[in-house]
Amino acid sequence: MKHHQHKSAFPFVRPPVEFDKHTDKQLLQYCLGGTLYMPGTKDILDKILRRDLQDLTSMVMCFEDAISADQLPQAEINVLQHLDRLAAAVASGELALKDVPLIFLRVRNTAQFITFSSRLSVAQAAVLTGFVFPKFYSQNAHLFLDQLRTLNETLGVLLYGMPILEGHAIAYGETRNSELMALKAILDPFKDLILNVRIGGTDFSAIFGVRRGINTSIYDILPVRDVLTDILNYFNRADAGYTISGPVWEYFLADTAIDIDDVLAENIHRSLLNRNPILNEALDGLLREVILDKANGFIGKTVIHPSHLKYVNAMHAVTREEYEDACQIIDASGGVIKSAKSNKMNEINPHRNWAQRVARCADAFGVIEDESCYLKLCLA
Repeated sequence: MKHHQHKSAFPFVRPPVEFDKHTDKQLLQYCLGGTLYMPGTKDILDKILRRDLQDLTSMVMCFEDAISADQLPQAEINVLQHLDRLAAAVASGELALKDVPLIFLRVRNTAQFITFSSRLSVAQAAVLTGFVFPKFYSQNAHLFLDQLRTLNETLGVLLYGMPILEGHAIAYGETRNSELMALKAILDPFKDLILNVRIGGTDFSAIFGVRRGINTSIYDILPVRDVLTDILNYFNRADAGYTISGPVWEYFLADTAIDIDDVLAENIHRSLLNRNPILNEALDGLLREVILDKANGFIGKTVIHPSHLKYVNAMHAVTREEYEDACQIIDASGGVIKSAKSNKMNEINPHRNWAQRVARCADAFGVIEDESCYLKLCLA
């Protein structure tokens, strides 16, 4: 996999690297980008084999909310058939492992995870990257994590977990800190198998009976914003070692023809945050929320339509100025240095954690010249 393959001729300052499920976790956890969510009944096999979805690098096939209970047997069979066919394609040389998206399965509950995962063969697991654990609470976390560890040991194949933090215990202020503290204590011994921590933004909104509109972001919903703040506080500290994905953007959008020359003169960050029209309501809303995701330390985002992918991934590219600052900070031993652009102070120790994150994002998504390249990168 490699980000921005729809723009293979794009003049990157530094192109993104290739990755697959065996890439070192310290980099791979930054590589997910836009993760496409779909029902487990969805047939996407031929598109993967034909490499039709160039922007698809990570995907989730869902056994939970995306399907009804009576569809579960059909979804399980469909997923196993996908894994069988992909494994055969890799074994025969029809498909290289690097061309297989990072595939995750969102299980229905602990019981279904244990039952289903026990059916996996080594060959199937070899083309699977891991599992997503919904409604991940301190009461059931060990069941998910112990089974994940058992699978890795039994099959001898690396499989990651991605817990989704959601539910009343985290949403409610009176229980949030104790629940997050308990979850982090449970997760830490399994950190080597946790690729990403995901957030149930829609579930949190539902608990408070609210929903963000197309012209607002999740950060405008005050009770949800408080939840996100506390999750970041526990899992995004410099010494925590986790990456956290931004909440799903739940609006579809149409990829309409856009005259890029009409929008390139805009300062995309300033215009989006000031809510000046750039592209259209849906695209502007998505891009605005990704800007805020990044500003707050989230990496990647769950999306529900393939047309979202290139926008999320483009916005995760690193500008030359950010990259030069990051390299300067990483290479220095301490003190304070004037930035290469002479427009800011790079204080080495306080900015080091930021710099390391920027460097990994640069590997995953590439380095572009400046902010005007975001739109060039995501628009056809």
